[in-house]
Amino acid sequence: MSITLNFELNDHDLAHFQAAAERSRKAVEGKSAEEIVNAAVALLDDAQKATLPDFIRERLLRLDDMIAMVRDTAWAMPAEDRERVLSALAYFADPNDIIPDNVQVLGFLDDAVMIELSGRELAHELDAYDDFCDYRAREASRRGVEPATLGRTDWLDSRREELVERMHARRERDFGIGYGRSSGYGRSSYVRAWRPGVFTVR
Repeated sequence: MSITLNFELNDHDLAHFQAAAERSRKAVEGKSAEEIVNAAVALLDDAQKATLPDFIRERLLRLDDMIAMVRDTAWAMPAEDRERVLSALAYFADPNDIIPDNVQVLGFLDDAVMIELSGRELAHELDAYDDFCDYRAREASRRGVEPATLGRTDWLDSRREELVERMHARRERDFGIGYGRSSGYGRSSYVRAWRPGVFTVR
């Protein structure tokens, strides 16, 4: 038997999570980008071993996308965009999160909420990266090779630059209107193309 629970976070609740995110950013000041990313990867490794509700697991998959964006040498994010993603990843590098991860079933609930918030803030970055991964996967299939073997090539760089410009234009257009739509999970038609991720949905 399963049950469905729906909950809504009001502005006061969101402010609590935003304050926690800011504390985490300060707590990881001085850490390198590699340290922040590795800490987020370690969280996913721990989560992969746990029994999690589907809605948490789906959001952890989106965290994996954020990590992949930073690590993917073919995507090669501009420095300013990379810093935006690393700032979002800071919460997952802070061991003093809202709910200890070792709490059964709900230990990653706060992480899921923070991923939801980060995913909305980074909606355009994630959408652009999804498009890039889809394009790379199609090209790899057309060429009869594995996507992982495709590095920096002229045609891939050209597509990346086009998507980054579009991403910046959309972000500038939406600046100041609050959280946008969520990106990725929750769409029944969403098929995740190859990327250098570490997390899988079983």
